[in-house]
Amino acid sequence: MNFFDKLNGAIAQNQSLLFVGLDPNPEMMPLRYASSDMIAALWDWLQFIISETSDKVCAYKPTLGFYEALGIPGLELLYQTLTTIPAHIPIILDAKHSDLNTSTVFARTVFTEWGVDAITLNPYAGQDQVVPFLVYPEKAVFVLCCTSNPAAVTFQQYPTNPNELPLYLQVAKESRNWGTPEQLGLEVGTTKPDILARIRTVAPERMIMARSIWAEGSNLSKILSAGLTANGDGLLIPVPQDILAQSDLSKQVQSLQEEVNQVRDEIIRDASSCSVWLPDVCFLNQHPYQELILQLYDIGCIMFGEFVQASGATFPYYIDLRKIISTPQIFNHVLSAYEDILQTLKFDRIAGIPYGSLPTATGLSLRLHCPMIFPRKEVKAHGTRKLIEGNFNPGEKVVVVDDILISGKSAMEGAEKLKSAGLNVDDIVVLIDHEKGVKDRLRENGYQAHSVLGVSEIIETLYQAGRINEEQFNAFTEILPSRALG
Repeated sequence: MNFFDKLNGAIAQNQSLLFVGLDPNPEMMPLRYASSDMIAALWDWLQFIISETSDKVCAYKPTLGFYEALGIPGLELLYQTLTTIPAHIPIILDAKHSDLNTSTVFARTVFTEWGVDAITLNPYAGQDQVVPFLVYPEKAVFVLCCTSNPAAVTFQQYPTNPNELPLYLQVAKESRNWGTPEQLGLEVGTTKPDILARIRTVAPERMIMARSIWAEGSNLSKILSAGLTANGDGLLIPVPQDILAQSDLSKQVQSLQEEVNQVRDEIIRDASSCSVWLPDVCFLNQHPYQELILQLYDIGCIMFGEFVQASGATFPYYIDLRKIISTPQIFNHVLSAYEDILQTLKFDRIAGIPYGSLPTATGLSLRLHCPMIFPRKEVKAHGTRKLIEGNFNPGEKVVVVDDILISGKSAMEGAEKLKSAGLNVDDIVVLIDHEKGVKDRLRENGYQAHSVLGVSEIIETLYQAGRINEEQFNAFTEILPSRALG
């Protein structure tokens, strides 16, 4: 059973979204446990917390730093605590681990020796930091996405440009590519429902472990509305630290549990009471590749701003398809889209244009069981000095595969190299056409161009789906044909 199955099982069994921090903080320990033996006193307190809450929470979260601060006796206390937690309730070790050099050995220790189910990590070192923890298929990680610490605002809200995502949203967006929803969630410390809502929009399928939500004046209903998914799940709520010091802990947690469930039920009921929900724009004529368009945007292949193209022209967008190869699920979707076109054409070999389309051409060659070749971008001054790599016979028909048509120059240059070797080239297939008459230009030079998507289709779909605002959408009316955007 993986972590999220175990977590959902505990949520269902205890009817609770609450988790408890098991932190042996001497400053928070109730006076009734005061003793000359601090470790023993902390142990008694932690045992009390577990016994009073094990039927009312869905997870426990011991913070490693508190145990480390107590030295070797503290680590022994951690081991005792971990073995006392009921086996059906998952354990999230709050470690905020961030050291690449020790990640592999640390992952092995916490997951195989300590037996915890999930761990919190800092994202600054990127995917390399997370990978050693993801090789344990039954375990999970929570990436620190946002913290309520006021001094962190300088970093988390950077940049302030409204056309760019702030760092905390970049973390939420990028980390979705690191692991599946069954492997990776987000830790979000905030008192502001709007921040939680923005994170939920960027990462709609991720489990969010909320922190720091109990500040004075906070609104539980707004927090839950912002963080819960449409199904009323996907959000873990912390039990306030001051409650853990109370002698009637069980009663207080039960009261909080009932309050959370009541608000949660109201949110679910309100969401299901609408007979029909329609977006602001009509999707009756949904684009056949709508999901692919949104996926490309979500992984950062489509960006907005002022970008200078290779031709020297400035566009209000930039498309970088090189990221696709790092996301197998989306890469597979891209290959299927190319395949839809290629199945309508006749050819003997597939030729990829270096370097961007070589992975795509390779994937298509494997899928279609069709030999692949490619024209070199430059001819080596040593070895065979071949212009075309791969085996072929003069007179064969070749289909050229490229990634994007901007001016058509690279595709035509590649096609001309193939033709100079005695091959026939009629068709050029790309994922995205920047339009502006480039297909007509290719036709004038004897080539038939085929594209999965036109940039106008992409922009229209992103606008309808709410991914871009009206100002961004209108910027394209100035550079695209009038027929493109309606």
